[in-house]
Amino acid sequence: MEHIRPQRIGIYLAAVIAAALLFADNVYAAAPVATLECKQRLLQDFGWRFAPAAGKAIGIHPGRPCDRADLAQAQAAGDLIADIPPDVTPLERRRLLDQLLRHPATSCVYSFALGTSARRAIDQLVANRGFRFSSLQLGWIGFGPTGSARDGWRPIALFGRGYRPSGRNSRAIEAFYAGQVRGECGVGRQIAQYATQAELYGMQGFDTEFGADEIVIGTFHRLRSSRSILLGTSAGRFTHDGPATAAAASGRQAFMGLPGFIYHVFDRSYLDDLNNQAENFVVYDVSAEAAAALRAHAGFEFYNDRNRAIWSLARSLKVDKSRRFFERLLSERDPVLRAALSAQARVTVARIDSLLADPFYRGFDIYVHKKGVKPVGFHIARLLDRNPRTPFRIELALHNLHTTLYDRYLGYRLAQCMSRSPDDRSPDSHSAQPGRDENAKFAEPVRGPAGHPMPTAPARASMNRGYEKR
Repeated sequence: MEHIRPQRIGIYLAAVIAAALLFADNVYAAAPVATLECKQRLLQDFGWRFAPAAGKAIGIHPGRPCDRADLAQAQAAGDLIADIPPDVTPLERRRLLDQLLRHPATSCVYSFALGTSARRAIDQLVANRGFRFSSLQLGWIGFGPTGSARDGWRPIALFGRGYRPSGRNSRAIEAFYAGQVRGECGVGRQIAQYATQAELYGMQGFDTEFGADEIVIGTFHRLRSSRSILLGTSAGRFTHDGPATAAAASGRQAFMGLPGFIYHVFDRSYLDDLNNQAENFVVYDVSAEAAAALRAHAGFEFYNDRNRAIWSLARSLKVDKSRRFFERLLSERDPVLRAALSAQARVTVARIDSLLADPFYRGFDIYVHKKGVKPVGFHIARLLDRNPRTPFRIELALHNLHTTLYDRYLGYRLAQCMSRSPDDRSPDSHSAQPGRDENAKFAEPVRGPAGHPMPTAPARASMNRGYEKR
């Protein structure tokens, strides 16, 4: 047998690698036009505008969509424009479209849709008077004497500590929109998160694109041992941004639909009301002023220190603290209650008022079951009544809205486009409908909505998941 010299092997391998790279580029260049059309169509649906370039260079002008109130405002400000030369090759076009799909500005405009979906879901949950807080009931979640089957859920754990849809996912969500159910604020947060996805995909898409075993409600421990898209094995990669540092740097849209919780600082021995030891929430909306304040102070930590200062001042008040005293005094600003204060107490209350006047406390709106949608300042005041012996902190929970769930949504929309006729795929035709490509994989690292790296880690690497009564 002929002896092959090592040098020849090296030359041979180099030739093979070069041929493989050339073949790959040729494959990409010959990729079906429909794939490129669908990517461009999706980007245009998101809000990107493609304009002919004056020269031969491709130009991307993202602007600052995460700071805008909505897509219309972003486009009016000149955001989301890509310049494409007339002689761009299919390979160059594919690379541009893939770059835009991964661009931080695209994550921002996705957040426009995410925020709209979250508000639509939350508004329906709040409007349902039959969705009540936990009371005397047989299990963790109370479906009433008719049981969970009537509302489209079936138990997967004892004592009502875990359920999954028994039929259509949408039917299970609609039970919380219009049915008679009892649950604590953690369940309210879970349902708001699932319902946001249902509104984003549409009910039909929510039924077909998520398995019933991915839609699990119950204790957070139960969710972590399931396939839940929130915290289970289907959740994929999580964003760890408890202090909201990355979200604050990105802008107001980066907060839309994010889960979080407000919880006690001191240990359980300082709690007087165990049912109000914490509040789970979903971000409903953020004003421009609140977003600017959060960016200026690099997230929540500044406000957690301020929460403690508010608590210390409230503790120093020498008054008869009747039921809902601080809620009426600080949030409702009850004139009768304020008029009855001593001169010294009025000075202290004025100092608390000045702290709560910060735009964050007034313009960071969160949904907490069963309190509905209120600014975070309301909850800080309310918890002074419920558990006056401990201050409270606010944090974002683990979430995958801008990692795994974002990837799934992109794949869904691209697959729906690819399933249409060539005429309907054109970027110039009417708005695309949702869809999903099971094979759509995006291997590039995900960045935050304004380009800031979003720290990710395996699902079980942090305790920052959710807060429940223990």
